[in-house]
Amino acid sequence: MPDIEFIREHAIKKPDVTEEFPFDDVTLVLKVKGKIFMLVSLDEEPPWVNLKCDPELALDLRERYESVTPGYHMNKKHWNTLILDGNVPGKEILKMIDHSYELVRMSLPKKYR
Repeated sequence: MPDIEFIREHAIKKPDVTEEFPFDDVTLVLKVKGKIFMLVSLDEEPPWVNLKCDPELALDLRERYESVTPGYHMNKKHWNTLILDGNVPGKEILKMIDHSYELVRMSLPKKYR
């Protein structure tokens, strides 16, 4: 299963991604052109990640994996929380990160895509 650093490295390699700690020093926020697509809790055990998701896919993922729940402190229709406890395959986690990034990137004005 991918660890936090592997997930972070996967996300940060994408074009126009920045990372910061705007809320506190234990919640890593990754953005594309200033818009959040991933939050990572660094002080929880097991750690968790919030990812943007298409509403229908969000429901499907929640049904398939008990480690995927409605987004913690986020719009529960459009965000999922993924608990990194080994129950979701690594490839699926990377697909979820890619999906979140693409959703946010595609919501940007054309000149930033």
